[in-house]
Amino acid sequence: MKQILTLLLVGIAIVSCNNQVNSPSKIDKFPPIYPDCVGVTVPASIAPLNFSLPDETFDRVDVVVKGKKGNEIHVNGDAVSFSSSEWKSLLESNKGDSLLVTVCLKQNGNWKQYKSFPIYISKYPIDYGLVYRLVAPGYEVYSKMGIYQRDLASYKQTALYENTLVTGSCVNCHSFNKTNPNHSSLHLRGSNGATYMNINGKAEFLNTKTDKTIGSFVYPYWHPSGKYVAYSVNKTRQVFHVAKDKRIEVVDLESDIIVYQPETKKVLTPDLLKTASFETFPAFSADGRTLYFCSAEKKEMTKEYEDVKYSLCSISFNPKDGTFGDHIDTLVSAKKINKSISFPRPSYDGKYIMFTLSDYGNFSIWHKEADLWLLNLADGSIRNLKEVNSDDTESYHNWSSNSHWFVFSSRRDGGLYTRLYIASIDDKGKVSKPFLLPQEDPFRYYDESVYSYNVPDFVSSPVKWDIKEMEKGITSKERTQVTIKK
Repeated sequence: MKQILTLLLVGIAIVSCNNQVNSPSKIDKFPPIYPDCVGVTVPASIAPLNFSLPDETFDRVDVVVKGKKGNEIHVNGDAVSFSSSEWKSLLESNKGDSLLVTVCLKQNGNWKQYKSFPIYISKYPIDYGLVYRLVAPGYEVYSKMGIYQRDLASYKQTALYENTLVTGSCVNCHSFNKTNPNHSSLHLRGSNGATYMNINGKAEFLNTKTDKTIGSFVYPYWHPSGKYVAYSVNKTRQVFHVAKDKRIEVVDLESDIIVYQPETKKVLTPDLLKTASFETFPAFSADGRTLYFCSAEKKEMTKEYEDVKYSLCSISFNPKDGTFGDHIDTLVSAKKINKSISFPRPSYDGKYIMFTLSDYGNFSIWHKEADLWLLNLADGSIRNLKEVNSDDTESYHNWSSNSHWFVFSSRRDGGLYTRLYIASIDDKGKVSKPFLLPQEDPFRYYDESVYSYNVPDFVSSPVKWDIKEMEKGITSKERTQVTIKK
C-alpha cells in the first residue's frame, strides 16, 4: 500500500512538472487575447478580467499577474479564470499603479512566452454598477427585452424589469439623476404605455400625452436638484435602407423639448423651444442652470433625411422658478462641421460635454461612422476621442458620478451587436484605452449572446424597483395625468 501511494505521488509530481513553464521560446508580441485588455486602465473594484485565446490551439495556458505590492496571481490550466478574492486583493494593493501580465502557451509539448503587458489601476473609484437595456434584433415586433443592472465588482446581473411581465410591452428611455437610483424614470410603450417615475420609493405611472404637446415623453434627463426632468417629445418614423451596409433609420417628423416638474405634475413648454425646428436629446448642466439640446432645421421626410444635421445648443434655466432664458446659443454648429450631433452628455464636474458625431440624423446607433467627441466647456474646443473610437459604431454613453469614468456602446466586435466598453479620464483630460464589460467566460458569453446593450447608465447603489408594484401599475388603467403649466 505504501509503495502504491509513493508511485501515485511520483506520478502527480511528474505531471505537475510537465505543466510548469520550462525554457519557453520568447515571442516579441502581445498575446492575441479576447477581450483585448492589453494596456487598459481599470478601477480597483472591477470584476476579474478573465480572457481567452480563441484563435490559438494549445494544450495549456499559464498566466502570471504581478504588482509591486501583494501576492502575485498564477493560473495554469486550460482556461484563464482568476480567483475573485486574489484579483481584488492584488488590485487594491496596487491602486494607482499597474500590474504586469505574462502569458505562456504550451503547444505540441513546447512552451512559448508572449511579451508581458500592463494593466493600469486607476486611483479613481467607480460606481456600484451599470443599468442597461438588453434587446434582441428586430424592428417590427417586441421580442424579449428588459432593463438589467450589473454589479461591476462581480459578474452578477439582475433583471429590474422584463417585458415578459406584461405581454406586448416595450421598455426604453430609462434614466437616473446623476447615478442616484432613488430618482428614476422609465418609458413603457404598447397598449399599457406610461412613463414610470420613482422618486425616493414613491412610484407613479404618468399619462404624458396632452393636447398641447406632440407626443409622449421621450429621452429623459434629470435636473441635479431632482425637481425637474427634461424630455423630448417626438413624432418619429422608422425607415429601412436597401444598401447592405446600412439597416435602419429613425427620423423625426416633429420634435420639441419640454421640462416636467414632478411635484406639481406640470409641464413647462418654453416658447423658444416650440419651433418648427427638430429639437431633441435634452440634458441639464452640472449646476442645473443650463439646458443643452440638439437642434436641426426641419426638412421634408423622408426625401431629405440625409440633409438633417443637428447642432448642439443651449438655453439658460432658472431652477428657482422654472423659467428659461430669452435666447438660444449654438455651441457646436452642424453647418460649420457638416456633421450631426446626438446624445450630448455633460460630465457631472462641469468640465465637458461628450456627444456622438455622425454624418446626418440622430439615430446614430446604426451609423458605422459614428464616433464619440468631447467638448471642453472651458475653452469651447472639441476633439475626436480617438483613444476609444473604432472603425465601427460608437454611440450612447454616460458618465460615472465622479466624472472619471464613462461607459459607451460599440459595434466594434463584429458589427452587429452593441457591447459595453468603459474608459477613464483623468484630471488633465487624458483618456485611457477602453475595456469590454467583464464576463466570467467572456468569449463564450459574447459569442453566444443574441442581445445588444442599449442606453447604459451608472448607478451609485442597487436599484430597488418593486416588480409586483410595477406589474400592478402597468396593467391598471389608472394614470396620473400631466398638465401644461400656463
